[in-house]
Amino acid sequence: MRKSLILVPLLMCASPAFAQPLPAPQLPPEITDPATAQRIADAGQAVSDAVLDMRIGGVKAAIEGRPASPRERDLTVRDMARRHDPDFDRKLHQRMADIGPAMQRSMDAINQALPAMTQALAQAQQAIERAAANLPDPTYPRR
Repeated sequence: MRKSLILVPLLMCASPAFAQPLPAPQLPPEITDPATAQRIADAGQAVSDAVLDMRIGGVKAAIEGRPASPRERDLTVRDMARRHDPDFDRKLHQRMADIGPAMQRSMDAINQALPAMTQALAQAQQAIERAAANLPDPTYPRR
C-alpha cells in the first residue's frame, strides 16, 4: 500500500523521457553497409560458379537410359549453358557484378520507406483494435 502511494504520483508526473518522440526505425548499419552488399554479391558469384562447374553428363545419360561416354562424363552445367549462348559466362559475370549495387539501392529504399511502413502498420493495428472493440460479446445473454 505504501509503495502505491509513492508510485501513483510518480506515474502521473510528466517525464521528459516519455515526452520525446521515438526515433525513426532504421535497418542496422551492418545491413545497409555497401561492403555487406558486395560480400553477398561475391558469395553469390562463388555459389553460381560452383553450380556451373557441377558435372551433369552422367545424370543426363542416366535420364536418357544409357551409359555415359567418357567425354560426356565431364559435361558441366556451364557447358550446357554455353551451347545455347556462347557469351554466357561474360553475361553471367556482368549480372553478378550488378547485384551488389542493386542490393545497396534496395536497402537504401527500404531504409527510407521503413518509417512510413511502421506508421502504416501502427494505424492498421489501431483500426483493428477499434473494430475488435466494437464486436459483440459472445458471452452476453441474448434476449
